[in-house]
Amino acid sequence: MDNTDSTGNSDRIERSIVIQVPRRRVWRALTTPDEFGRWFGANLEGQVFEAGQGARGPLVYPGYEHIVFDVIVERIEVMELFSYRWHPYAVDPSTDYAAEQPTLVTFTLADAPRNSTLLTVVESGFDLVPLHRRLEAFRMSSRGWEYQLDNLMQHVVARP
Repeated sequence: MDNTDSTGNSDRIERSIVIQVPRRRVWRALTTPDEFGRWFGANLEGQVFEAGQGARGPLVYPGYEHIVFDVIVERIEVMELFSYRWHPYAVDPSTDYAAEQPTLVTFTLADAPRNSTLLTVVESGFDLVPLHRRLEAFRMSSRGWEYQLDNLMQHVVARP
């Protein structure tokens, strides 16, 4: 089984999508925790995304409520970039992931034709994930970002 993305890189995943809504709408869905949680599937009600601060809440997918979405916001460049660090595929409640180096998730936004938005997500740092779980974390994030970008697109189109 291959531990690489479509460019042959094993340390990063990159996915892009053009969404048929203005950039400000995509930005709001990415950087408002309540709204982020709705499309991502985590309960982040009442929290704030602020550089250097954490955000944390349980997933809301049936059967996955024991998993906690737990991030530290890295950077916010209004209407252009939002990034955070997290532990990918941290699903075993008996494992303490705190000693692991987190990956970096970066969303960048750009204008696209016809008042649309080009959204790119890059998750990097998989080479620092412990070897015993690196392949599975990479595979799950790779599939997960495709799924989550679709969730985000459906969310912003349905709620302009």
